[in-house]
Amino acid sequence: MFLGHYGLAFGVKKVAPRVSLLTLFVAVEFVDILWPFLLLFNVEQVKIHPGFTEVTPFEFVHYPFTHSLMMGVVWGMVAGVVYWFFKKDSRSALIVGLAVLSHWFLDFVVHTADLPLTLFGDTKVGLGLWNSLSLTLLVEGILFFAGVYIYATSTKALNSKGKWGLWSLVAFFVTANLYNMFGPPPEDSIPVLFVSFAVLQVIVLGLAHLTDKNRTALP
Repeated sequence: MFLGHYGLAFGVKKVAPRVSLLTLFVAVEFVDILWPFLLLFNVEQVKIHPGFTEVTPFEFVHYPFTHSLMMGVVWGMVAGVVYWFFKKDSRSALIVGLAVLSHWFLDFVVHTADLPLTLFGDTKVGLGLWNSLSLTLLVEGILFFAGVYIYATSTKALNSKGKWGLWSLVAFFVTANLYNMFGPPPEDSIPVLFVSFAVLQVIVLGLAHLTDKNRTALP
């Protein structure tokens, strides 16, 4: 899942106005931000297998440290504690921790049965929505645009950066998602994947920061 994670982050801003959109984006994508580093050091493994599903060519071979349910709980607790340490805001810290954990449950909907439950067991799960391109577009589209709508109607632009930053961010997400789904498969090269993910995250997080600092929550 790609758009769905960010849609959730947009929507959560309404109930966590003191948490920046940048922080929420990092939270919902935390394990995907960590994942390329573990690929680079061969701790986790992925293969590029065009046609593996209708939506993505990624065959996730081994990634329990980032994408198991057990570690989702652990990473969520770590993120919540770190946020609380700096902000001393228990409610927001809980929301940040749950946002990290949400990644596993949204992935569970779209992934094939490749998501581990623990670090050591062989049981893997996934509902396999990625086997249907049309259903994936529908479900992710609903999650994403619902989240954007909630964010847009619960915040107010302070200036043109806040207004156009949001729509630039939305346009980038839609363009990137369509390219991921309908463009050529990525090179079967971990360093190339690492750079691609890094560039994507820099753009997304930069736009999120620019947008959110130029908007304010409505009472």
